[in-house]
Amino acid sequence: MVKSTAKDAQDLIRTLWSAYSATPTNLKIIDHYVVFAVFTALIQVVYMALVGTFPFNSFLSGVLSCVGTAVLAVCLRIQVNKENKEFKDIAPERAFADFVLCNVVLHLVIMNFLG
Repeated sequence: MVKSTAKDAQDLIRTLWSAYSATPTNLKIIDHYVVFAVFTALIQVVYMALVGTFPFNSFLSGVLSCVGTAVLAVCLRIQVNKENKEFKDIAPERAFADFVLCNVVLHLVIMNFLG
């Protein structure tokens, strides 16, 4: 039972890796950016747990900046993906412009929240 479960998990990981290796480079770059943003948010949460939350607005601003940026990057990935039929009419340049504009608005709100 345990051997079959481990074998199934290995087969699943191998299948996912082979499917992901066919992913275009621009989508892989966006994926790495999302992982970096989420990892940065996790580092901030761990730091807050260890050191404390004295400037709580700063902690919230940092975490929300990372999470918001990751969400916007996922939206960019969805719009740029050629296999996604819902956004086939949107040019990649427009999707990137939307991403940049939304990031500017997000970070203006976050800077305003800092005080």
